[in-house]
Amino acid sequence: MTAKPHPDDRAPAPIRAEALEALLTEKGLVNADGLNGLINRFVNDVGPMNGATVVARAWTDPEYRERLLEDGTAAVGEFGFAGPQGEHIVVVPNDAKNHNVVVCTLCSCYPWPLLGLPPDWYKDPAYRARVVREPRVVLSEMGLNLAEDVEVTVWDSSAENRYFILPERPSGTEDMSEEELAELVTREAMVGVAVVGSPT
Repeated sequence: MTAKPHPDDRAPAPIRAEALEALLTEKGLVNADGLNGLINRFVNDVGPMNGATVVARAWTDPEYRERLLEDGTAAVGEFGFAGPQGEHIVVVPNDAKNHNVVVCTLCSCYPWPLLGLPPDWYKDPAYRARVVREPRVVLSEMGLNLAEDVEVTVWDSSAENRYFILPERPSGTEDMSEEELAELVTREAMVGVAVVGSPT
């Protein structure tokens, strides 16, 4: 009987992923150019800016905000943002007394058409396990310290529901255009591990 390797003895994840890609390409199961094109699209073309565009519209258009909170998938679809990992979008808003944060405890379900590829920390088992048990501690470690009177809710994404945070609009932005507002919005704020800061 062959002993299974200890997890610490395995090659780092990026090396294993590269080896798997090479094997699948060699077997003709994956088209390398197509795969690279897909990755490039989500990293460089989508990124988090689609989501930031949605947030800026919701901040400036009350009717759109209402549609977004009622049916996130349909509302983001108004911009043409759809596709794999873009189904079943549920939008939850943050405000002065309620802070929401997203995790996927089982894998890494994530709204790719809005935010691009999920960051490494979102997929990390430590984040996925700890943010559910001790969200304030994890948020603090990531640089977000919330007041004690702010209620924190953790939303667990899945194939049935992919959660997207509508951050609170910062003060001092009343005269800014949608385009200017979108530039303030970060991916971290739309996952809930940060807030949108006021313009400097």
